[in-house]
Amino acid sequence: MDAMTRIDAVADHLTLAEIEAGLEHVRGAPRDEGTLEMIVRRPEVDVRDVLSEAELNIEEGLAGDNWNQRGSSRTDDGGPHPDMQLNIMSSRMLELIAGSRERMPLAGDQLIVDLDLSEANLPAWTRLAIGDAVIEVTDQPHTGCAKFSARFGVVAHRFVNSEVGKELKLRGINARVVTPGRIRQGDTIRKLPSSA
Repeated sequence: MDAMTRIDAVADHLTLAEIEAGLEHVRGAPRDEGTLEMIVRRPEVDVRDVLSEAELNIEEGLAGDNWNQRGSSRTDDGGPHPDMQLNIMSSRMLELIAGSRERMPLAGDQLIVDLDLSEANLPAWTRLAIGDAVIEVTDQPHTGCAKFSARFGVVAHRFVNSEVGKELKLRGINARVVTPGRIRQGDTIRKLPSSA
């Protein structure tokens, strides 16, 4: 483990004008080949481990993460949703609303990437190669919750769930592991050609 953070104080929140002013930079993310900026493991509720490298596997998603202990209202049995193994968020959007890299893990997304996550660029079932692993974007929506609102502000929460926010997937995307493997901070994340 490189760094462990317990969720704590809330920082100043951005205004709508400040978020909109940063949107051009967010839109400028690379489309086909980006960078894995941060790996964040959630070993328990409200705890974050920031890692320099990690293992992705079929059973846990990110090894040591608590995804497989989290229930979901979207499954018949209330168990973990297989298509929500990994939460991925834009590093550009997250740094904008978090105010600093130190606060970025608070979002709770395991993979923070510099890549265009928009619906137009990464529709459901797009595959991405990261390090030795391959993951697949799923069709499960990723929306901000009350914790997201408390940590980054009501304005940021509303913006990521607005029409433009949903189009650009500003709150992020859900994915699942297809090919297990090792990933490292700084790895290239690359869009794979469609098999269709």
